[in-house]
Amino acid sequence: MTEPSSPSSTDRIDALEIRIAYQDETIETLNKAITEQWQTIDMLRREMARLQDRLEAAEMKSSGPAAPEPPPPHY
Repeated sequence: MTEPSSPSSTDRIDALEIRIAYQDETIETLNKAITEQWQTIDMLRREMARLQDRLEAAEMKSSGPAAPEPPPPHY
C-alpha cells in the first residue's frame, strides 16, 4: 500500500506566503474603505451641524411657532 504524498515543506511555505499576500491585500483594501467612510461621516456630521445651526437661526427670526390652522368647516 502506498502512502499519500504530503506536500513538501517548501510547498507549504509557498502556499502560506501566497495566503499572507492575499490577506495583506484584503486588509489594505478594507483599511482604505474604512478611512473613506470615516471621512464621509465626518463631512456629513459637519454639514448636519451647519444645517442645524441655520434651522435654529431661521426659527429665531420667525415670530415663534406658527399658529395652528383652524379646522375646516363641517357640512
